[in-house]
Amino acid sequence: MLYVVLKILAISIAIPAAIALGLILSERPKPVVGANGGLDFDRQLQGAQPRDARIKLAMRDGQNLEVAHYPGPGGDAPLLILLHGSAWHGMQFDHLAAEMAKQAEVVVPDLRGHGFSPARRGDIDHIGQLEEDTADLIALYRKSGQKVVLGGHSSGGGLVVRFAGGDYGDLIDGAILLAPFLKYNAPTTRQNSGGWAQPLTRRIIGLSMLNMLGITALNGLTVIQFKMPDAVLNGPLGASVTDRYSYRLNTAFAPRRDYLADLRRLPGFLLVVGSADEAFRAEEYQPLIAPVNDNGRYVLLKGVRHLDVVDAPETAAAMGQFLTRIKDSK
Repeated sequence: MLYVVLKILAISIAIPAAIALGLILSERPKPVVGANGGLDFDRQLQGAQPRDARIKLAMRDGQNLEVAHYPGPGGDAPLLILLHGSAWHGMQFDHLAAEMAKQAEVVVPDLRGHGFSPARRGDIDHIGQLEEDTADLIALYRKSGQKVVLGGHSSGGGLVVRFAGGDYGDLIDGAILLAPFLKYNAPTTRQNSGGWAQPLTRRIIGLSMLNMLGITALNGLTVIQFKMPDAVLNGPLGASVTDRYSYRLNTAFAPRRDYLADLRRLPGFLLVVGSADEAFRAEEYQPLIAPVNDNGRYVLLKGVRHLDVVDAPETAAAMGQFLTRIKDSK
């Protein structure tokens, strides 16, 4: 009887595993053709030059993250950690972070797998590691009694939502979401994020099936590529681009499958998005989120595109007001 049960169990695992492997092997990364598309990086490239390495901080596993630190005004100013979007790095926030440092202590990391000198570009060690790194940054910088606000743009905003819904969510007192990625099938997301994301869908399905079976050995395989403009790839910052992600990084850099559950656990938050966003449907955020979490304030910037929302003056103004409320809250 035991033999029969074990045989049935083995078959029940072997068949879906074989199907999953077939899906994975049926699709491979390939050069992204016509890379002049997706998102407009023109403003981000104005005057852009490679920079020297910033502060290097060791995380719990001994690996270093490169971090920009703006001490801020001191006193009871909150700690603001800003998480960049997909394929890019913390340099995205250079202007905004300097502006926010008038009201907060600001920390901007190059997330693991990204930036100018990652240990492994486009990959991490395990799903959940980006949340661990963020928790480590909070532990390294937060002073006793200091309020903590976690902010992010695009996928960085999605990571904020994931963080709030995970094991470390209680570490933050507020959240700032700049045109956040919620999930590929959320009503806020345009198809393939407006052409920016190039997912290897069969691979993602196959690896998801293996992970449900507890098989994680292939999680380092590439499952998504990004349509980075040629002007970026061939410019002074081209070497800092991370144009593809492994399964584990792609999974870690977004809310969980039940993204509404993650959204439900957000503390008081500010969401800012431009009406001309090429990747997401700006008008869908409030109708989606408000029924599950009424702690948010929504700001729609007329005519502003996806990347430009970061440096829009209205964004800095709204964030400044939000930080003041967080500082003054009991």
